[in-house]
Amino acid sequence: MSGEGRPEAAAVDAGGLTVGIVAARWHEKITDQLLARAEQAARDSGAAVVAARVAGSLEIPVVAQALARRCDAVVALGVVVRGETAHFDYVCDSVTTGLTRVSLDESTPVGNGVLTCDTLDQAVERSGVPGSKEDKGYEATIAALETALFLRGLTG
Repeated sequence: MSGEGRPEAAAVDAGGLTVGIVAARWHEKITDQLLARAEQAARDSGAAVVAARVAGSLEIPVVAQALARRCDAVVALGVVVRGETAHFDYVCDSVTTGLTRVSLDESTPVGNGVLTCDTLDQAVERSGVPGSKEDKGYEATIAALETALFLRGLTG
């Protein structure tokens, strides 16, 4: 997990935009932190928030699609930790494909903050807790809002 080369996630002027945030409850301590950081990014940027919780990461894309139909941007948050079976690969592939499809089908940016890690410690290091190396909830929200603003500029 390098995080090297990623752009700085700084608040944008997203007043008037609404961001839908869907967060899994699986690994709730970590997803609660991701959600708190995503909501902070939206507040820092002046965007309104509609938040939803779902059981696990596989449930995220369908709720993301519903949010994409009524929000300017969507953020997906979850944690998938590698285990001893191929289940990790299937879940990660399904979620990523689903979120990409939502974004393209609905013409709505989707910030992907679903952590796919080998260990829980890696997930914590990406969750935005004080002292962590990365802040994926915040970063995914800023990315989605920046993209929504760009798309708004294209359509006038």
